[in-house]
Amino acid sequence: MKLMQLYASLKSDLQAIEDALASSVASDLPLLNDSALHLLKAGGKRLRPVFVLLSGKFGEYSLDQLKRVAVPLELIHMASLVHDDVIDDADTRRGQPTVKAKWDNRIAMFTGDYLHGKSLVIATELAHPRIHQILSGAIVQMCIGEMEQIRDFFNTEQSVRNYLLRIRRKTALLIAISCQLGAMAAGAPKKQCDILYRYGYNVGMLFQITDDLLDLCGTEKAIGKPPGSDLRQGNITLPVLFALQEPALRDKLLGEIARIQAAGGNADSSAAVKLVRGSAGIRQAEALAERYMAKALKLLEGLPAIPARKNLSDIARFVAQRSY
Repeated sequence: MKLMQLYASLKSDLQAIEDALASSVASDLPLLNDSALHLLKAGGKRLRPVFVLLSGKFGEYSLDQLKRVAVPLELIHMASLVHDDVIDDADTRRGQPTVKAKWDNRIAMFTGDYLHGKSLVIATELAHPRIHQILSGAIVQMCIGEMEQIRDFFNTEQSVRNYLLRIRRKTALLIAISCQLGAMAAGAPKKQCDILYRYGYNVGMLFQITDDLLDLCGTEKAIGKPPGSDLRQGNITLPVLFALQEPALRDKLLGEIARIQAAGGNADSSAAVKLVRGSAGIRQAEALAERYMAKALKLLEGLPAIPARKNLSDIARFVAQRSY
């Protein structure tokens, strides 16, 4: 089943989640209401709710229960995006003005905080303390990941291991628990919940590495921002770290990164992007992404052979091959 067919098969349940998201971000304060709805209307793939719904099919499927997991997870994701845009000083996301660009940094930060709070309020409607613990723990870990990213801005000496630990917290963890909590809310066996967590972790790592590759190799039209945005913001991603390991390239690339840092947010990163594109760093990052995909697909073999297992396999392949 192709990805669009999968979304079509879940259309009514995803629409119910979309409606619940709109209700959950509504506020009596007009400014907060407008900023939260602006973020919501910017859209997105809603991958985390999809993972919740598909994982829920390994237990007793109940949309009413699963909504109370899917909505908080998407709110946490949305909060991380609005906070990221402040940190990165980003004016657009998905081709639309960011909250910080349309209002300001203060409104953006409090909008993100509001979404985090609402996520936990909705989750407590489920009489499942372990789900509450996992959700709140994920928020903590994501914040640590964000702080680690800020600490390592323009740090060309950081290790690949540190990068992988950071993206585990920033990206992979939320996808992992989307799979885990969907199964838990549906009462699936613990072994299956654990497998789904590990599958989600590997897909999450794959997702972020693919994102890093797209930032360097994608087109502005496809990714909704100019290539090399990560470098301009000081975010040294996996392909760059691999490229820096090439002796013939290292000094030139270090020089370009230093020039970008000195120029601030107005720097032109095209020369650095060209160097990385011409390095083996792209191929090395692609190879690591493929390893994460292979691990995710292998884990699925431990789950019952129901249609949802094939759907999860299709999503992993989509994440690996996506161009946006």
